[in-house]
Amino acid sequence: MLTLENNNYLNNNKMNKSDLISAMADSAGISKAQAGEALNAFMDSTSSALKKGEKLILVGFGTFSVSKRAARTGRNPRTGKEIQIAAKNVVKFKAGSGLSDKVN
Repeated sequence: MLTLENNNYLNNNKMNKSDLISAMADSAGISKAQAGEALNAFMDSTSSALKKGEKLILVGFGTFSVSKRAARTGRNPRTGKEIQIAAKNVVKFKAGSGLSDKVN
């Protein structure tokens, strides 16, 4: 379990990458460098899988997936002029029941 007592996270209600690395290192009993390498490897692997269109399912945590957003017509809020917004892929995350239970 990640412990956050000694991190800046509690002071500003935000956790950044270095806070997460510190918490991972403390929880796993490894160095911050090793935790940083593990986190970077996770992020790289996740990005690669999503780029290929694969789903990443972490039972009890959640599911990362890619959804296609169609091209559409939008409006420039400053001028009111219509603009074309290109189609793109967006990353989605659906929390698993284990994560939801821990948060609630």
